[in-house]
Amino acid sequence: MKVLWWLVCCLIVTPVSAQHISFAIVPQQSAIELVKNWGPLLKYLSEKTGYNVQFRTAKDIPEFEQRLANGEYDFAYMNPYHYVVFHDRANYQAMLRQGNKQLKGILVVRKDTPIKSIQELDGKTIAFPSPAAFAATLVTSAELSSENIHFDAQFVSSHDSVYLNVAKGFFIAGGGVIRTFNNTPEAVRNQLKVLWTSKGYTPHAFAYRGDIDPKIVNDIKMALLDLNTTEKGRALLRNLGFPNLVNAKDSDWDSIRALNINALATYQ
Repeated sequence: MKVLWWLVCCLIVTPVSAQHISFAIVPQQSAIELVKNWGPLLKYLSEKTGYNVQFRTAKDIPEFEQRLANGEYDFAYMNPYHYVVFHDRANYQAMLRQGNKQLKGILVVRKDTPIKSIQELDGKTIAFPSPAAFAATLVTSAELSSENIHFDAQFVSSHDSVYLNVAKGFFIAGGGVIRTFNNTPEAVRNQLKVLWTSKGYTPHAFAYRGDIDPKIVNDIKMALLDLNTTEKGRALLRNLGFPNLVNAKDSDWDSIRALNINALATYQ
């Protein structure tokens, strides 16, 4: 509650007359963790641009996907597969991405497990955030299947839930990504280890809905790029586990399209 109240206090410093901009974050973690990690950046955007940039997310990834499909968010930070789908479905356009960074899926296990390789997961039940979580679920599942490792998937709504369930011993292993693993509470992270890491793919997209005023898009984009140029800005990026931000274009995600994933066929 303290974190949520802090976010409210951060946002009300923007003048009441300021234009409201919704900025959604894919719910890889709990809303409390997302507010803690992203709140300072959105406060910075409000101060830098003069817009009232409002934090948005959803209770789980499927709900987030439905809201993207409905075009409910002005701006959104979404996984690579979401971008490919909702670029076509709801006219979201690429704006920025992390530079010099590739997105990799991981499998985590408890530190005290005797398991040493992914082959030992054959026949086990593995926790995943959601059916269309790109690196944590889709990439990890595909690469396990390519190794002829058979498993049952159990979806637990978020990356944080994966890590907590594995730490508590409810599942032998779980899928995630390095950034959310590093950002998960220390008490949970210290019980886990990374068993396996996938190959890399183009990371998440910062995208905007195609009908947003170009001036607003440019103001938000330039404010985000300015993070690269100051120590305060770089600290905000480090808080999210980002090395930097760079300009993005739609074709940056063509390698994702080439995978021909159909997990969200309803929207495609």
